[in-house]
Formats: sequence, structure tokens, C-alpha cells
Amino acid sequence: MKKLIVLLVAIGLPVSGYAGGGSNEHVVHAPINMDDKASLQKGAQIFVNNCLGCHSAQYMRYERVSDDLEIPADIMLDNLVFTTDKIGDVMISSIPKDLAKKWFGTAPPDLTLEARIRGADWLYSYLISFYEDESRPWGVNNHVFKDVGMPHVLQNMQDSMSEKDFNTNMADLTNYMVYMAEPIRAERERLGYWVIGFLIILLIPVYMLNREYWKDVH
Repeated sequence: MKKLIVLLVAIGLPVSGYAGGGSNEHVVHAPINMDDKASLQKGAQIFVNNCLGCHSAQYMRYERVSDDLEIPADIMLDNLVFTTDKIGDVMISSIPKDLAKKWFGTAPPDLTLEARIRGADWLYSYLISFYEDESRPWGVNNHVFKDVGMPHVLQNMQDSMSEKDFNTNMADLTNYMVYMAEPIRAERERLGYWVIGFLIILLIPVYMLNREYWKDVH
């Protein structure tokens, strides 16, 4: 039992270094919708264009994203695969880990399971909480994760659109990262409704059978 408790605590601990830590004071609700294919597709585009340069998603394949998000393979290859990778390859950053560590002080973490480690609300709040701070090496800080080592790679996007539009884009990115952390989630949730419905229907004959069985018992 003691080992189990230690394991659960360890799983719940934040990833230290490049993108972790912080208080919950600025955490807000993330508008996640796993059934919104357009949002997931937009999130995948933002992830590949802005995150994959430094972060890997080594447990996710381009082909799985293409199939699940209903993106034709040729469009996926033309617009979301910018290296020599093939459609069946995993999503690996092109930046060497030793070089990334030299630049940022620590190697950027793999993001495949980040949404399960952090939670959607934390990720979304983190993405919209950067602010200028000239005392930091990259000139920015973050309300959710103080003194974060990551530069604000989405700053150009933020500066080019309204706050509402930027937050919508960050919701799409968070939505995609939630999908990436558990690709079967939407199907699991849909299946759950069928299972609950079946159990409710099954309850009727079980109840009648129970009454019939016990009617002569005094």
C-alpha cells in the first residue's frame, strides 16, 4: 500500500524544468470538445507549426492523427509534415536534445502525455498566461508557471490577433493535446453512453425477475 501511495504521488507531481510547476491562482477552465474535428485539426496545425520544432510527441504517429482527425494523408504530408518523415513515423522534434539543453537549460519535455499529467485547464491557462518580464532571459514570464524557461513561441500569433481569437486558438491547441494524450477518449466516452443505456434497459427484466422470484417467499 505504501508503495502504491508513493507511485500515485509521483505521477501527480509536476514535471520540473522546461514547462512545469506554478500555482493554481491563474488556472481557468479550458473549453475542450473532443467531438469538434475542426478544432482538433486547427490544434494539430498549431502544434506542428509552433511546438514540434522543440518538443516531440514520440508516442503519436502522423498516420494516427490523419485517421482520427479525418485529414487526408496527402494533405497531412503536404501541410503537417515538414521533414523527411513518412506518414507512419512518430512525431519527433528535429532539434538535438543536447543543443536544446544548451539553449534552454534543460531539454524540452515530450508533450504526448502532457495533458494527462497537467490537465486541460492547466495547459490552456499556461498558454494564455505569458507576459513581458525583462528580468527573464527570454523577456517573458508566465502567471501559471513562474520563471518558466520556455520562450513565448506564440507571441507573434498573439500580437497579430484579438485576445478572443488568440484564446480560441489556444483552446484548439489544448483540445488537440488532450486528444493526443488519449486518442481513444472520444470513442470511450461515446461507448460509455451505450453501456449505461444497456444497463438501464437490462434493469427492467432483472427487476421483474427479482419480483417474480421473491413473490412467494414470506
